Amino acid sequence: MPQTLSPTSMFTPCSFSPHLHTSKEDEQGGLIFQDGNLTSASLDALIQHLIPTTDYYPEARIRKFGPKILQLLTEWTETFPYDFQEERCFHEERIIGHLKDMIHRIAPCDEAYWKKMNQLLQTLNQKLATLSHGQEGIVKINAAVSDKLVAFKSKPPSIQREILSVCSDPYTLAQQLTHVELERLSHIGPEEFVQAFVHKDPLDGTKPCFSDQKTSNLEAYVKWFNRLCYLVATEICMPAKKKQRAQVIEFFIDVARECFNIGNFNSLMAIISGMNMSPVSRLKKTWSKVKTAKFFILEHQMDPTGNFYNYRTALRGAAHRSLTAHSNREKIVIPFFSLLIKDIYFLNEGCANRLPNGHVNFEKFLELAKQVGEFITWKQVECPFEQDANIIHYLHTAPIFTEDGLYLASYESESPENQTEKDRWKSLRSTILGKT
Repeated sequence: MPQTLSPTSMFTPCSFSPHLHTSKEDEQGGLIFQDGNLTSASLDALIQHLIPTTDYYPEARIRKFGPKILQLLTEWTETFPYDFQEERCFHEERIIGHLKDMIHRIAPCDEAYWKKMNQLLQTLNQKLATLSHGQEGIVKINAAVSDKLVAFKSKPPSIQREILSVCSDPYTLAQQLTHVELERLSHIGPEEFVQAFVHKDPLDGTKPCFSDQKTSNLEAYVKWFNRLCYLVATEICMPAKKKQRAQVIEFFIDVARECFNIGNFNSLMAIISGMNMSPVSRLKKTWSKVKTAKFFILEHQMDPTGNFYNYRTALRGAAHRSLTAHSNREKIVIPFFSLLIKDIYFLNEGCANRLPNGHVNFEKFLELAKQVGEFITWKQVECPFEQDANIIHYLHTAPIFTEDGLYLASYESESPENQTEKDRWKSLRSTILGKT
């Protein structure tokens, strides 16, 4: 069914326990090490540990310390470029100004650092320009998308061209859906997951950098999922003849199967959700004309039983294929996004930021970094399929029925079977069509 960002039912992430423990091997000034690796520390001790001392910070030894600062700044600017969009920062201080100040303090000590720092700034500016352009594109797409759902008019409906007149090849439509998915995914930054579920740590007295939660790209992606659900349901309920409706259902089954083969699990789930919406599932006469074996296989793959065990198994298979891939075609992994959000939400809410001794919960944040890191890798894949502007325009702009419109279209196609449906049909005909 269509999704929202409100995680009303959480799913336990596989292979991770919210009950975390540390095994203490050696403690040094509030820092706990295990097998020579830092595994736990209080926030104050961690900060103190990261502050340079006279033993390794003096300018005479900048060659030793400089590369570490350069690596930190490079990873920060590449992974979280949104942090450097000045309009998003809190108070008068500008984070980009702090970055430049740090560069000017370090770069003069070595010509090589100066060149690398300049390259870092150039790369960051390019990323910020790309992000700005991408955000403008999303705004334009959202403006073009028919978010205003249309009511069912009359039989035969003529609100739009049908999908089969725009694209009759399931594989081609699956490819274009993958284009849309990867385009929208590319604009979602890792910080949006943090912003979506952030709660101020009562032990941390610092103020957040951002004046509000910036999750616009993430929310736009969830809206795209919902739109695809309703588009599928609308396309099925629109045709006046049972044979045509069955043909559309079989077409979308084939599209969903191709999405599965590609590794586009988000479109796959949206299509299945659209076909499982009540106005569609109640069309028993239509479904009797459909070869449903392939649909049942797909439903089985996306079955929520066992915390989506079948889907998670397929996702791991796609992820493994991506790691060993020799082409972008084999690298595609587009996860079922709503479940990914719920997993991250559960991990964030189900595990404390601090251990009972007040130390930072390293294991929790390492697991969060692992899940978000996988997402970052997947969203950076370039779509290998040729883009069809006509099909993509249709996916974004074709009008879709409201929920009431879907029910009315469904009742007009196949008469109500009980008194409850008859009463609703009568009410919908009155409110939408103005008929009694």
